[in-house]
Amino acid sequence: MEPNLPIPDNYFSSYEDLEIHRLMLEDEPRTSTYRKAILNNKEYFKDKVVMDVGCGTGILSIFCAQAGAKKVYAVEASNLANLAKEIIKENKYENIIEVIHSKVEDVLLPSNIKVDAIVSEWMGFYLLHEGMLDSVVFARDKFLKEDGEMFPQNAVIYVAPCSVPNLYEKWEEFHGVTMSTFSKHLRSDKSHKPEIMQIRSVDLLGEEVALNWINLRDCTVEELDSYCVQHVVGANKNGRYQGICIWFECIFPELSSEERVILNTGPIAEPTHWKQTVILLPDEQRVEEKEPIAFKLDMNRDGKNSRRYNLQLTLLDPEEIEHPVPCCCDMTKCILINAVMKQQVKHAMDQRQIVNDSVLEEEPIDDE
Repeated sequence: MEPNLPIPDNYFSSYEDLEIHRLMLEDEPRTSTYRKAILNNKEYFKDKVVMDVGCGTGILSIFCAQAGAKKVYAVEASNLANLAKEIIKENKYENIIEVIHSKVEDVLLPSNIKVDAIVSEWMGFYLLHEGMLDSVVFARDKFLKEDGEMFPQNAVIYVAPCSVPNLYEKWEEFHGVTMSTFSKHLRSDKSHKPEIMQIRSVDLLGEEVALNWINLRDCTVEELDSYCVQHVVGANKNGRYQGICIWFECIFPELSSEERVILNTGPIAEPTHWKQTVILLPDEQRVEEKEPIAFKLDMNRDGKNSRRYNLQLTLLDPEEIEHPVPCCCDMTKCILINAVMKQQVKHAMDQRQIVNDSVLEEEPIDDE
């Protein structure tokens, strides 16, 4: 199956909808994480030149000015640039923040100056939906100093098997009527496109695996075209395997603060407007604890719309693919490998203890 999410033809004008920005601004983990990542690094931002790619309402640019930046170029392609100017003036930063109403690809800075840092909130569903990272990479290559910083600096997409009880269990007894047939057709229908929804941490059926790790300091647009992961994980409990859950993390640089700042959009984190992306199976599978769940997930940029990605999930036979080492599933080969590894660890610890005891016994005794 190749589900994808629609991208509006009027991509930039769609961001003029204030409801979208209200949703993003009121996303507490999103806004507070960016604020923390910037203001925690005041020593770094002091007297720096910054570019905010896709500034929207301008709030990240204002954070940079509050952190001491001497100049901020706030780039916004949509007509929201006019509102950003008003908000920046309202906060009395118009002498520091310059709003540029343009696509970043068309921007020319005075005297071709380079910036010290690029700040951007470019993430879409499952991280790459909408393809805005391409513009951030373009801005980095054209405007960022060689030793400049990216906020965020790294991003990771995670994948894990899951149950989706809030979609299906209600139909088993609905107002006194059994609707299992409806539920079956609903599953089939929803398996053709990803579902954006909030998954509870208790509904994850196994440890997550990283689909990719993106270093924004040196990644290329071409590298963003395609990702693939093949994985086997032992189920962490008895349950209904109903889909694959996808989420992401963004990691910010630690420059003048020792505290690592991470924006986590996973099921174990505080909910965000990104929620999680779930690829639903057309037929659920009942799994027992430690039973191996094997799958392959491909994420490929759409050939016709570069802002869209196609997600393809393939269910695999755990007997036929290589398992990670160590593996938590209950297949005989994995149990044996884990047992051998435990014996090796125990032997190494015993040998270390013998050496330590020997050293203690050989220490000279001072009779004085």
